[in-house]
Amino acid sequence: MTDMGAFRDAVADWAAGGSGGPAGELAGQLRVRTAVLLEGPSDLAAVEALAARRGRDLPAEGVCVIPMGGAMNVGRYAGLLGPPGLGLRLAGLCDEGEQGYYDRGLERARAPREGVFVCATDLEDELIRALGVERVEEVVRAEGDLPAWRIFGRQPAQQDRSPEQRMRRFLGTKKGRKIRYGRVLVEALDLDRVPAPLHDLLAHV
Repeated sequence: MTDMGAFRDAVADWAAGGSGGPAGELAGQLRVRTAVLLEGPSDLAAVEALAARRGRDLPAEGVCVIPMGGAMNVGRYAGLLGPPGLGLRLAGLCDEGEQGYYDRGLERARAPREGVFVCATDLEDELIRALGVERVEEVVRAEGDLPAWRIFGRQPAQQDRSPEQRMRRFLGTKKGRKIRYGRVLVEALDLDRVPAPLHDLLAHV
């Protein structure tokens, strides 16, 4: 059965220089109406986890969440999926330092920018501040990463950083860790403490 993952793969192939035919056909079959442009897979994991916790079935609603492999690709994806391409409604979530890529990319694609929500520093930082370092450490313990976290925290390079900054750096030190924690940190949140950019994105789509 064709699913939204197939559409996501077709879009990635198109963005890499392939034909747009398969993506267009799947968009019609799946009744895709909105594309959410994300920087990477850890953002995807967080968005999908929050949607599940709120009882949302984004694919059934015609919403496809797409990791682009970096904010610098947003112009390409917005052009393919927005008004110049498939004509989908666009939304997104980006890091504070990458907002310029989104602004320029959406402007070139003649797409509204009000659906893009900006994280202070990045989404991991937003989640750590929402939970607090003590609660994040509990999650790290449950995931079996507490020994690695303690070793990391004793490194000389980490001594001048705040606990929040150290935790954010730790989440990015091993391949796949940010993706896993994008999901488990959202699952640990009280739903009334969801970071504003993430909350507002889900409300928007």
